[in-house]
Amino acid sequence: MAATEFLETPQGRRLAYHKSEGTGPTIVFLGGLKSDMEGTKAVHLEAWAQARGQAFLRFDYSGHGESSGTFEEGCIGDWHQDTVAAVSELTKGPLIVVGSSMGGWQALLLAKAMPERIAGMVTIAAAPDFTEDGYWASFSDEQKTALDTVGHVELPSDYMEPYVITKRMIEDGRQQLVLRDALDLPFAARFLQGTADTAVTTETAVRLLDHASGNDMRLLLVKDADHRFSDGPCLGLIENAVLEVMGTT
Repeated sequence: MAATEFLETPQGRRLAYHKSEGTGPTIVFLGGLKSDMEGTKAVHLEAWAQARGQAFLRFDYSGHGESSGTFEEGCIGDWHQDTVAAVSELTKGPLIVVGSSMGGWQALLLAKAMPERIAGMVTIAAAPDFTEDGYWASFSDEQKTALDTVGHVELPSDYMEPYVITKRMIEDGRQQLVLRDALDLPFAARFLQGTADTAVTTETAVRLLDHASGNDMRLLLVKDADHRFSDGPCLGLIENAVLEVMGTT
């Protein structure tokens, strides 16, 4: 496997990445909260793109994987800055953006920041606005008080160790919301969602479909698929969705 490379961002963060050269459009994989670029979906898509001779980029946000910083220091806005830096410095031309969970929110933020670069989008269990609609909306009075007094709360996860959610993450998240104002996706978009997902509900997926505007958007609900969405059939569905938004099916 190729050695990890690193990018210094304008904000002084050091991002780990793997980039494969090839024909365009470049596929960019955006991972989820506390995930890294060695996850099943990212590595599978990279190998698939390489077999096609297609350019591909995967990277770790700051505080994730091999990148600098700690998770507790970061927030949605920081990781958006990381995404913009990685895309701006490491890719050229049209992009196919594939975003998983929090990476789906990052994909939507990227679409707002540089719509001219995006040729197509695929989201997998996209979790837009989850800091507000998921975390803050479900916090007890005691947890909200802890954010002010301690600065963070810990939340259990079905998939890894507890998440440490900071006051900064909640407050910054309010500056990054995408489901309150107009969300134009002027390119082919495919939203994939498992019905057995315990982290992101099908209602969230439908809300995104209803809220966004665009001429070519589809939501695919997969019965009994969970949040990982990474078994063989699900990986095949991701491949097919990428081909669809590229218009090569």
